Amino acid sequence: MAPHTTGDLAHAWELSPPEVSRYLAVLRRTVLLTTRRHGRYVRNTLDVPDPTAPGTGLLTAVLR
Repeated sequence: MAPHTTGDLAHAWELSPPEVSRYLAVLRRTVLLTTRRHGRYVRNTLDVPDPTAPGTGLLTAVLR
């Protein structure tokens, strides 16, 4: 997956940036998301070796 900003994802998914930020926070807690700052932008990259098996970390974060 190519890196995207929160604003890019909000536009693509037709959600507000705060909603996208909440989803991204869950993914960061499960170590499925890598973030890198480029100037004033933060680029988010999904880091899943096998997207069909995200593991228990995702389930734990989602069920909180």
